[in-house]
Order: sequence, then C-alpha cells, then structure tokens
Amino acid sequence: MASSSTSSVQKSFKYDVFLSFRGEDTRKNFIDHLYHALQEKNIHTYKDNEGINKGKRISDELIESIEALKFFIIVFSKNYASSSWCLDELVKIMECQKTTEHTVYLVFYDVEPFEIRNQIGAVGEAFAKHENEEAAGKWRKALKEAADVAGWELKNTADGHEAKFIRQIVEKLSLDLRSINIFVDEKLVGMEIRIDDILSSLENASNVVCMIGIWGIGGGGKTTLARAVFNKISFQFEGKSFIENVREVSNDSLSGLKLLQKWVLSDVLNDQYIKVGSENEGKNMMSWMMCGRKVLVVLDDVDHVDQLEALAGKCNWFKPGSIIIITTREQQVLVAHEVKIHNLNLLSDKEAISLFGSYAFGREIPKGYKELSGQVVCYAAGLPLTIKVLGSFLCGKSKPEWVDALARLKTIPLEETQKKLELSYISLDDEHKEIFLDIATILKGRWKKSAIQALESCGFYARIGLRVLEQKSLITIDGEHVGMHDHLEEMGRNIVRRLHPDMPNKHSRLWDRKEIEDILANDMGTEATRCMKFYYRGLDPQIIMKGLRKMKELRVLNVADEENYLNLKSNKLNAFKVLWCNWKFNKVSLYFPNVLRYLRWHKYPFGSLPKSFQANNPCCT
Repeated sequence: MASSSTSSVQKSFKYDVFLSFRGEDTRKNFIDHLYHALQEKNIHTYKDNEGINKGKRISDELIESIEALKFFIIVFSKNYASSSWCLDELVKIMECQKTTEHTVYLVFYDVEPFEIRNQIGAVGEAFAKHENEEAAGKWRKALKEAADVAGWELKNTADGHEAKFIRQIVEKLSLDLRSINIFVDEKLVGMEIRIDDILSSLENASNVVCMIGIWGIGGGGKTTLARAVFNKISFQFEGKSFIENVREVSNDSLSGLKLLQKWVLSDVLNDQYIKVGSENEGKNMMSWMMCGRKVLVVLDDVDHVDQLEALAGKCNWFKPGSIIIITTREQQVLVAHEVKIHNLNLLSDKEAISLFGSYAFGREIPKGYKELSGQVVCYAAGLPLTIKVLGSFLCGKSKPEWVDALARLKTIPLEETQKKLELSYISLDDEHKEIFLDIATILKGRWKKSAIQALESCGFYARIGLRVLEQKSLITIDGEHVGMHDHLEEMGRNIVRRLHPDMPNKHSRLWDRKEIEDILANDMGTEATRCMKFYYRGLDPQIIMKGLRKMKELRVLNVADEENYLNLKSNKLNAFKVLWCNWKFNKVSLYFPNVLRYLRWHKYPFGSLPKSFQANNPCCT
C-alpha cells in the first residue's frame, strides 16, 4: 500500500558489505573473484583499494564507513597481520561486531584459525614487526577474538576449489542480506494474518514445486498480499522475480508473452542481457535454465491460461522448493492450470477503520472524525483500494469538505475504484455483460433459482453465465442467494447510466424509484427500457399501466411495495389489504408489452393478465 521501510534494521547502510584483506596476498586473485561474485548478486561491496597507500593508520573517514556497514568479510592471509592498516580495520570491525547490528564473516584463505589466534607460523612472522608498537596489545586481542568466531577455511571447504568456495560465501551472505532487507509497508493493515494463511498453505513446499493462486475482486488487495509474501520470504530463494501487470503486458502486443519470459529469466538468473527469440524458445529456455534453482516467482494480474503456460508451464521447469504465486480475478485460469486456490478475504470493519486512519490521518482517527470515518468505511465495504483512495483524498481536508465528498459519492462513483473493477466487466462476452448488468440493477439479492428463472426467460444461458461471473469475482453465490459487492453494483449501474446520463427514460434498465415514478407519471417511457424493478409506494395503478405502453421492449418487470413488505414482516398485513383493495380495477386499462418475458408483481391486483397480452413464453411469479 504506499510507503515502505526495513523491518529490523534501524540504521541506513550505504554499502552491504565491507571487505578487509591484505592486498599483496589476495587483491588480484581471490579478492578480485569474490568482489565480482558479490557485485553480480547485487551485493554492494566496499573494497578499500587505496587504503594501503595512504599511510600507516586508517582515516577517520574509513572508520565512519566501517561503522555505517552491516556485514564484514575479513579475509585472513599470511601477510594480513603485517599491515597496521588491516589491523586497525580489524580492531574497529571487532568493536562493531559486538553490537547486534553488525555481522562478521571470517575467511581463512591460506592460514589456519589457530595461527591467527596465537600469532604463530607465517602470521607470527608477519606480526613480529609490530611487537614494539603501542597498538600491539589491542591488535593481538582483536586477532584472538576474530579467530574465535566460526569462519570458512579454504582447504576444508569445497575441496579447496576457490570458485565453489566463493559461491558458498556469496550464497550465505545473500541469504542473510535478504532476511533483513524486507520491505514492510507501514500502512499495511490486517496483512499478517493473510500472509500467515498463505504461508501455512506452503508449509509442505520444501520438496515440491508449489503453485498457489490468490483469487478475488479487483482492488481487493491481491497484489499487496502477494508483494508482502514475496518480501517476507524471498531471501530464502536462489532466484526471485515479481512480474506485475501480466494481463496488460501480454495483451499489449504480439510479443507480450515473450517480453514477460525475458523479464522472469533476467530476474531469476540476474542477467539483464538474456534474449528470447520467440514464445516457444522462451518456454524451452525457462525449462532448462531455471530447473536447477529454487526460485520464487510472482505473476500478478493473470487473466488467461496461455500466460501461465508461457511463464510457469510445468512444475519440472523449477527446482523442488520453488514457489509460484499467481494473482487473478479469473478462477477458471487457476482451475485450468491445476493451481491451488486461495480466496482473498476483504477487510473487516475494524481493519478498514485502521487502514483508513493511517491514510487520512497517519494515525488513529481523531474523536471528532469517527462518525464521518465510519461512513467512509461503510461506503468502501471492505475494499482496500477504495479506503486508500478516499483516505489519501480526505487527508488534511476540513469537515465540511468531508461532508461534501461523502454526499458526492452517493451519486458519482469513485472513478479510480470503478476503473479497476471495470476491467473484469470489459473482458466478458456480450451475453455475460447483459447478465451482469441485470444482476447489478434488478436481480442482486434474489434467490439463485429465481434469478436463473428470470434470466432464462429472456433467452440467456443463466447457469453458465452465473458461474462465469462468479469465477471472475463479479458475483457471489452465498447460500442460494445471488450477491454482489456494493462497488460492483455501483459500477454496473453507472455503466447503464452513462450512455444517457441525464435521460433515465433512455436507460436500458430502470431501478431508481423516483426516476421511474417521474417517467411513468409523465408518460416518458421509451423502447430503450428492457428491465425495470421498483417499489411502488401508493403510486396510482392507472399511471403504472399507462406508463408501460411506450416501453415496448420491456422484457423483465418486477413490482413490489417495499413499505408494505416491511409491514408484513411486522405482522401488519391489513395495510396490504387496504391499499390493494382501493384500486379501481374497472377503470384500469391493462397493458403489458408482448415482449415481456418475466413478470414478478407482489400482490398482483388483477384477476388475470391483460387480454391484449400475447407473449409466447411469459414467466409470472
């Protein structure tokens, strides 16, 4: 979510590691190879090439550099102790090592620890020149302390092969560096429990390749969660890659998948000069170049199985212990690729309040803003993106500005959220778009069976359509009810409105009671209207029936009395009887459009359908 900092390290270190060595022994061989191996791993290394030419004592500037570093590699060689410069470095490093913020790695290049500890053999001969110097005592102490720290001995490691020896050093340092350089967003709320849920599902991944998909609504925090998991565990892997916007890049051009393959390979192999000639070549390269490495790869915003086949085609592309994390709104993509699915939960009210406070105030919500903040959180309905956008927008604004912003949201949806959510709608085919809009405007909250009946009566393949929308995180089937997130409902209604924003009588679907009453009362109905749902509250039935005459393409009509429905729940049934019995049936000229396919009219007041109604397959409830 926006800002980041390191989790456990308080100081800011300019370099990652400091190399202390005797130049005449190792500069042109071991140190040169070690230095370049560290650089290739993006481990920023301080190597004091000029130090030995500047004098007998290290400078204050170098002392400050040592204090500012986190890791030190001391390479002991036969002549290391002959340099007062090296010995002063050693004294300072050992002082730093006593704090928890500094770590020392010892390398015994062509000497043994007991030679360093006791200053005997070649080390003793090198140190002899300092016997009469004032600093000799502290130098001896530093040598002894260093030798007591466990380290690597070249002759006893990797059979003395320098290349393998260096690789082990670099891998160990790289692992330790990654464990502290974890970015933690200070504004993340409720993330730890979600991270733990992901990690618990990966507990048995050490001996297998594990692919897990984070599935959920747009703006729900999938990318944020994947990034948090990536930052927390990436240090455990030999290669890592976080690929954002897979959908956008792959759909942008014919070479999109090839470009994505190049990015993954470049990241994992730490080679920016990788070239991929074609998508098939990329698959071959990934399968044989990555199979020897334990990797962590995140593929963010995947929307087609072809993308997974190109970027994570088979488990044998990766070394056991590798983890592939996929974020998507498309459940079917994960099913088709046999990926384990993790359903992302939206924020609870408590989490939402905390997150909003961090963006709007940088702290807990002040007492005077709690009621307004509660309204914001209620509007957001657990969607992190909305909370962040509104929090950032309202930050520093006065109460009257807050009130105006909240009032505006009642009629004008939050654009940034709407754009994010609408990506899922855009990807639908025409029939499924129609089904989505029907649910957003008239069918949300209905029994699944009833919704299917309404949709099928209009010629839609409803069961397939509902399943597709559910897989795309556009609806939910909770129990046997068809549900939809409030912002998705808002998005669907906005899609209907925006074609004719100031002319509701030209909307394809009508659901706003005031707009409907105005259209019916003023006889402004048009053939544009195909679906209508409203709660009539005492509206004259003659007005309703007359208003339907111009809606010749109306296929779904849902009429109910909300107020009396609530009364019914309170056992006030008489209100129904009085209201409906006051209708003067004999004065009403009944009319329904012949294209009408679904009629749901609570307490339909007439004994029969109009004689003029000649629908082929009407459905009435």
